[in-house]
Amino acid sequence: MSELVDFYRARLAAETDPSDVYAAQKAGESLVLVDVRSAEAWDQGHIVGAVHLPYREIAERAPQEIPADTPVVVYCWSPGCNAGVKGALEFARLGYAVKEMIGGYEYWVREGQPVESLEGPLPRTFDPLTMVVRTDSVPA
Repeated sequence: MSELVDFYRARLAAETDPSDVYAAQKAGESLVLVDVRSAEAWDQGHIVGAVHLPYREIAERAPQEIPADTPVVVYCWSPGCNAGVKGALEFARLGYAVKEMIGGYEYWVREGQPVESLEGPLPRTFDPLTMVVRTDSVPA
């Protein structure tokens, strides 16, 4: 039984999800949300408040752009993309406290969290396959 406890504890130490990240943002928790996708993907749409740092550039840019003591959460397209894992690995190699946001940009969008493109805010949609959708109120 202790192997299972250790396994799930390790997963929670390395992973988070869109709803927990959104709650942390709303609560004002100190973290840097990093989009590790390509420039084209970033331009098409990204999470409001995220910074763009493609995973191939993390080793060079992160030490100059993100304080070493700041918790980092990385995301990619997910779940069919492993760029988030590659980005998390690079941050971990640099000594950052880092988590991968499972579900990535796809599930962030499907849960109706705020996104934007280079042109500005994108419409918020709420997918009933990923969350409870209440018709009496829509979150701001």
